[in-house]
Amino acid sequence: MDKLKVLQFGPVDIRYGGPTLSTYLTIKGLEQNNMEVDILTYYIDDKSYMIDEKVKAFFMEKPIIKANFGYVPSLQKRLNCLPKYDIYHVQGCWEYPGLVMAKRARHYGAPYVLTLRGVLYPQSIDSIVKKIALKTYAGKLLSGASCIQATCEEEMSYYRQLGFTNPVAIIPNPIETKGIIEREINTPDKLRIGYLGRIHPRKRIERLIYAFDALRDKLSNSELVIIGGDVPEYEEFLKKEVERLKLKNVRFAGFLKGKEKDEAICSLSYLIVPSDFENFGNIVTEALVRGVPVVASKGMPWKCLEDNGCGWWIDNDQSSINKIVSELIEIPESQRKTMGINGKHMIERDFSISALGKKMTEVYMWVLGKTQKPSFVYTLE
Repeated sequence: MDKLKVLQFGPVDIRYGGPTLSTYLTIKGLEQNNMEVDILTYYIDDKSYMIDEKVKAFFMEKPIIKANFGYVPSLQKRLNCLPKYDIYHVQGCWEYPGLVMAKRARHYGAPYVLTLRGVLYPQSIDSIVKKIALKTYAGKLLSGASCIQATCEEEMSYYRQLGFTNPVAIIPNPIETKGIIEREINTPDKLRIGYLGRIHPRKRIERLIYAFDALRDKLSNSELVIIGGDVPEYEEFLKKEVERLKLKNVRFAGFLKGKEKDEAICSLSYLIVPSDFENFGNIVTEALVRGVPVVASKGMPWKCLEDNGCGWWIDNDQSSINKIVSELIEIPESQRKTMGINGKHMIERDFSISALGKKMTEVYMWVLGKTQKPSFVYTLE
């Protein structure tokens, strides 16, 4: 069978974090399933931040309107120069490139799939601008998709609550396992609790700092490592709080990539993600695949951590975080490693590139009318 040709719209700049990684790994999974995938992507000021130079990417010009819309006047002309694709795949619903790609798909009579990326959680649509967008262009983009990809049941539920009725496929984000999952789990030289991801106010990283303050006597030989970057003002606030509280065991590692990032994650005893909300959280799978147990807030869809014995799913308030940090101090290393092994097994079974690439391929084949509806696609019929 000839390869199906797919055009995705999404980021390849590693500074975008999770969306870049999940888009890239989805493409790898599709290619393993006989798909030929190109990607329409944002302007990059420094190509050294490209996740993989081998990705076949068509770069847009620098947008005129950056904030939440990304208007590029030459984009339609750019798309006119590209060949016809069997299927188009849009990331998110707010941005101009997604609208243009959907228009291109309609021009060719081809279907398009849309990945939500957490954009319709209640916390994400609390502005009047986004409410207007949903009533106009964004709503039309969403309702016109042949299938919506949500990463969890909760995200699908929020989508349905907004009145959209088109099919929804629940497919979590994939994680690279090759060369990582086979490694032995590291034994850190001390109890080292980490945060990994965007340094953004909604991540509530200060709660980890306050836990280290509240438990400073118990944690005197432990370390909190904060890995990532994004909002300089918030990062400065966190550093000032560390200074104000006179904490000597909190370290800001900054934005890391490649080997440095891998080594930093492997040095952790536990990862804690105290975010107000996340539709998925690639940082969770990045830790689990390396055998690091995870504590995730109930603002994230990670109940399976407790179901599979590889972490905790807790209320997202200061007292709950203090309590779990206090408990982590007492856990024997043998139990921590058992949890790490459980996490590796869950990742390999449910989140590998090959497993989720196969699922996305099944969605594409279904919307093209070539196969029956997959069991993980939900309709209102």
